[in-house]
Amino acid sequence: MNELQLQEFYEASNETVILLLVDDQQMIVEAVRRQLTSESDLEFHYCTDSDQAVIEALRVKPTVILQDLVMPGSDGLSLIKEYRKNALTSGIPIIALSIKEDASVKSRAFEAGADDYLVKLPDPIELIARIRYHSRSFVTARKLDHAYRALRTSQQQLLDSNLTLQRALGELKRLVNSDGLTDLANRRHFDEFLQAEWQSANEAGSEISLLMVDVDFFKLFNDSFGHLAGDDTLKKVAGAMRDAVTDEAFLPARYGGEEFAVILPATSSADAMVIAESLREKVEALKIPHDSPEPTSVVTVSIGLATLSPKRSDDCKMLIELADKGLYLAKRGGRNQVAVHLVDGE
Repeated sequence: MNELQLQEFYEASNETVILLLVDDQQMIVEAVRRQLTSESDLEFHYCTDSDQAVIEALRVKPTVILQDLVMPGSDGLSLIKEYRKNALTSGIPIIALSIKEDASVKSRAFEAGADDYLVKLPDPIELIARIRYHSRSFVTARKLDHAYRALRTSQQQLLDSNLTLQRALGELKRLVNSDGLTDLANRRHFDEFLQAEWQSANEAGSEISLLMVDVDFFKLFNDSFGHLAGDDTLKKVAGAMRDAVTDEAFLPARYGGEEFAVILPATSSADAMVIAESLREKVEALKIPHDSPEPTSVVTVSIGLATLSPKRSDDCKMLIELADKGLYLAKRGGRNQVAVHLVDGE
């Protein structure tokens, strides 16, 4: 796929929200369509045949895909991977649509490449808010891609002003690697950074720690205070992360939804625990009012911690899995705490 084809594909759609729903149940299609009828700037398209989903996506050029996970033929997880393999659809945000709130299913959806996860049928207000957020992020990323291509085209002309060029490239890289809402590293940069640091730790024989951070009762917070307040809270949590993680060698990132992560190269479990506790305390000290689990509660976070010394045969996904298990322990233990999942033998 050459750059001209990519540009033609991106320029074919304007800033209108273009939604493609892929679900084999006509009843769900009609229900979603009715939820969106009041959105005049939203184009609604659907596909009930999983074998035609990628072809339909290439035809309608959506700015966001709402993908059912259970379908005859190609299942939803396989379709998500197919979208990601195609150069023309690889960057389109995908909201996985499932029949239940299941942590293992959600984990597989994100691993396959989903950007978000909803249980059907979601509340119309939440559905519209998430569709608009992901569509807006996609359009912004598309503009940045245009800017990057234009910058490369004019690179020869800017050689005489090399300092200006370097600053522009640096800012562009920051934008491409940043989450649009929190300005932390985005999921793509997180994946790249973890893989690189994992390799470095493997070669140096050093440890690497990872924190998985989840905002407690965040869905209930959105239900009570609204999504604008929810977005503001995520920004404040991101600020607390920057305050707690000051070493430039570390990477705080937004992992997805209300979940964050911190990569801590060359950091022991004990040192990572100090950082995690500092982060937890800083979020609690924000004193953001919450009505769950008690009317007088404040927003808190649960944190899972894992530390490994990589071996040549290991994969960095092991570290994520262990940190996720630690996060599960923190949630099960009552939330607003840090928990470590120890590997066998420790």
